[in-house]
Amino acid sequence: MTIDPLTAGDSPAAVAPPAAVELAAASGRGAAVDRAAAGDPAAEDRLAPDVAVRLAPLTAVTPEALRGLHAALEDAADRAGVLDVAYRTLDTPVGRLLLAATERGLVRVAFEVEDHDAVLQRLADRLSPRILHAPARLDAAARAIDAYFAGRRTGFDLPLDLSLSHGFRRLVLEHLTRIAYGRTESYADVARTVGRPTAVRAVGSACAANPIPVVVPCHRVLRSDGSLGGYLGGLAVKSALLRLEGAAA
Repeated sequence: MTIDPLTAGDSPAAVAPPAAVELAAASGRGAAVDRAAAGDPAAEDRLAPDVAVRLAPLTAVTPEALRGLHAALEDAADRAGVLDVAYRTLDTPVGRLLLAATERGLVRVAFEVEDHDAVLQRLADRLSPRILHAPARLDAAARAIDAYFAGRRTGFDLPLDLSLSHGFRRLVLEHLTRIAYGRTESYADVARTVGRPTAVRAVGSACAANPIPVVVPCHRVLRSDGSLGGYLGGLAVKSALLRLEGAAA
């Protein structure tokens, strides 16, 4: 999956037509764009007028015009109710994070080591193929995470979409949101708290599969002997988050 055609190194003239098709497909309107480009009035009517206008001069589009097309498609898809998953990236002290959200809330935070392209493909498979690079939907999440890393925020009040987790794993994630900033619990502590004292390994698996790390703070869960245990973003990242919060590990 290509994340964002705007970052491609091709010349504007070379990249414009496929980029327009890709952006339209990402917004769930690829077929309508094809028909509009072929002069189908009904298809053109179904596109937002500003998108239809921007699709006309594709033979000599500039990077600025391409960004405008992307913004118009983002807006049109959102207004038409066909933007199911929006995403953006965010540079942080622990690397570039991929943020993704549905209308219900933040659904995914992914580290670079997870391969952002692969993460987007899994979101398309599990949630919806109608995914678009739409930073505006994630502005609040990006500001909150920036503030967290700057030491100006000790908690998150963002709406979350936990639909990628089910059963016991979801129960664990709901508890993790209640572990306070600067505090830690052991995997055994979490197992006891959620009512499954023998499910210590299952708690570890739930933390390892946490789809919203940092915001849902699985980094605050350690082994009973105080050692770090595992972490999807890597132990160096887990240790950095704990140091940031003043919970030495």
